[in-house]
Amino acid sequence: MAVLTNALDKLLGYQMRRATAVLMTDFVRTLSDFDMRPAEVTTLLVIAENPDCSQSEVGEALAIKRANMVPIIARLIERGLVARTRVDGRSLALRVTDKGADLAAEAWRRIGVHEARFRDRLAAADLETVLTVLPTLRSAAQESDE
Repeated sequence: MAVLTNALDKLLGYQMRRATAVLMTDFVRTLSDFDMRPAEVTTLLVIAENPDCSQSEVGEALAIKRANMVPIIARLIERGLVARTRVDGRSLALRVTDKGADLAAEAWRRIGVHEARFRDRLAAADLETVLTVLPTLRSAAQESDE
């Protein structure tokens, strides 16, 4: 069978999409028994790291639109992983429950193993470059939205 050439291999976006697909497939497999979507897991982790944060702060940190945050938070509360507490007359703060803290700790443990599977394939200098460059690309997308 002949090996086809693919000019797409020279495109940054194409390579990033392919790499992201591999990473996300492994991420989902790593946490599959949690019965949670990646956005729910990452939301739980941000709340665990930032007790008494607001829903809008979490959405901003994860670049999730307000309308999409509502069902994510509702599901976390329904599962007993997150609780709301009243901060003042109008504001509500989010905090993980004991059950949520246990799940977040296990998620971090598994994510560490998942990350190592991919980080170990890169030389330290290459990993540092990737971790420096990717936020730069994200900020370029944010600038184009403004």
